[in-house]
Amino acid sequence: MKKNLFVVAAGLFFSSQLNAQTDSSTKSLEEVIVTANRLPQKQAQTGKVITVIGRDVLEKSAGQTVAQVLNTQAGITINGALNNTGTVQTTYMRGANSGRTLILLDGIPVSDPSQINNEFDLNLLLVNDIERIEIARGAQSTLYGSDAVAGVINIITTKTNVTKPFNFKGSVVAGSFNTFRGSIQLYGKADKWNYAVRSSTFSSKGFSTAKDTAGNKGFDKDGFLGLTNSATVAYQATEQLQLRSFVQYYQYKTSLDEGGFRDDRDFTQRSRTFNTGTGFRFKNKAVAFTGNYMYSESYRNFLNDSTHAPGFSKYAQDDYAGKNQFVELFASIELGKGFTLLQGADYRYNSFNNQFLSISSFGPFRSRFRDTSISQQSMYASLLYNGLNEKLNVEIGGRLNVHSRYGSNYTYTFNPSYALIKQLRVFGSVATGFKAPSLYQLYSSAGNADLQAEKSINYEAGLQHTGKKIQQRLVYFYREIKTGLEFDYINFVYYNIPNQIVRGAEYEVSVTPVTNLNITGNYTYLNGNDFIQSRTTTKDTAYSYLLRRPKHHLNVNIGYRFNNGIYVALNGKYLSNRNDVGGYLKPDVLLNAYFLAGAYAEYKWKNQLRFFIDARNITNKKFTDLNGFNSIPFAIYAGATIEL
Repeated sequence: MKKNLFVVAAGLFFSSQLNAQTDSSTKSLEEVIVTANRLPQKQAQTGKVITVIGRDVLEKSAGQTVAQVLNTQAGITINGALNNTGTVQTTYMRGANSGRTLILLDGIPVSDPSQINNEFDLNLLLVNDIERIEIARGAQSTLYGSDAVAGVINIITTKTNVTKPFNFKGSVVAGSFNTFRGSIQLYGKADKWNYAVRSSTFSSKGFSTAKDTAGNKGFDKDGFLGLTNSATVAYQATEQLQLRSFVQYYQYKTSLDEGGFRDDRDFTQRSRTFNTGTGFRFKNKAVAFTGNYMYSESYRNFLNDSTHAPGFSKYAQDDYAGKNQFVELFASIELGKGFTLLQGADYRYNSFNNQFLSISSFGPFRSRFRDTSISQQSMYASLLYNGLNEKLNVEIGGRLNVHSRYGSNYTYTFNPSYALIKQLRVFGSVATGFKAPSLYQLYSSAGNADLQAEKSINYEAGLQHTGKKIQQRLVYFYREIKTGLEFDYINFVYYNIPNQIVRGAEYEVSVTPVTNLNITGNYTYLNGNDFIQSRTTTKDTAYSYLLRRPKHHLNVNIGYRFNNGIYVALNGKYLSNRNDVGGYLKPDVLLNAYFLAGAYAEYKWKNQLRFFIDARNITNKKFTDLNGFNSIPFAIYAGATIEL
């Protein structure tokens, strides 16, 4: 592994020398981002590992889900992305367990306190509603708090550079499994007002979620129906002050199966989330103040009406309801001589309750989890330095968290970067992370009120090269977690593990060998060690792998744009062997490696009308991402987008 890293690093330096005499501009380093340090800045002004999924890529992803788009990025594996629509989307970033990646919507944290790991459900979002996605990999707990142990995914829906009072965008997608996606957007700018209104729908008859190994049990198809609506309005009160308000409503219904290898034709889930909030931004030459408030409600209903099935169980209903409140105020102050001070504070409140009813041959059974809450207050500050003709960037930051259950704790970040030459930058970081147990892990039937908070330390080092025809980045990372939060598969309870270590590397590259031809790719290597409760005995043990996370993960896309508005691309994904849970007191099962191939083509007319066709798994590869569940077969989608 070390030898391979040395070869790639040498290649990075050599290719930088080839471009040193000819490259006078670096597109990626000039791109403005907001997620790295919570203020608009060029990529060259931060040493953090930021990947931007721009509008051009998202437009070519209209036939995919948000999870599928994220699943093509370095360092990210999303279990469920390649299963039937509506499957739980579990995000693993840099090998960290689920719930360690924080999701932001337009810079504001979103979550569902009734979920096991307090995660936001990616099934609620549609690609057509998104303008860009910024991914910050590595510990971000200092700026973003708990749940940002492995990184942050900022899903941005706000539009920029809008000049006309009325604009329209509409899109339709149809394809395999009777899939249909449709969306409309109205947005504009009039005098001091900006607005945007969106409405989208997504339906699919799908395929059987559970795998039928016998092939003759008649497993039914499990469908999906989703709807999203949102509206945003902003008012430029003065040249320095902007006010903003928003409302978002997401809902879907999906059919479920009883579990791996087990069909159930009357099991459904309904989910809905309502977000609303307001905010402001004040900016002059020296200081910028930002304030945000969000109120969120989430509701999930599981209904299993199995009166047709033999056996004792006849009916079951499980209802979860959660509430979030989030408020923050932060400011960036230009101190002069290249120094910027970022400081802020936030407050987070989570609560949820649960009611369960089942009816069987023995009669009805009811249980209730009363509304329970936790909260956290935080203060943080970062000192940023940009100097030596923009060659040197340094961030030093710290955060104080005061948790309603776990009291005070601290996290810190040290993140320097330096441009050896204009095209080659070296960077590194040391950062700590903190994650409090969720309400579910503490107080549910599988909960453990004695759980300790999870603490981690993260190290990172890398090189980034940006040339005229090639852009590439190589990163090595190491993370150690103490008192980690895990599930005991034998005693069915959450507990603290003594230790988990994950080390790995990421390589990203974009090459334009000739005009109009672009090749992008990324490779992730993971080496994880879990010191946890054995899944086959009652003794502690050490696992030299991470469940459902591959040691090797590769994505590649080769695209060519013709001068007549036609664009064509081939893409591929490779995952090495992984392991999944085999069952109660059974050894883990090996999931075989696989390679998936896809193809995409589009025709664009005057930047107003675009037609596309997207084929996934074109070889109809049989593969497994979740033990006992079907993954996508060959699928093809076609659609059109119009912008006026």
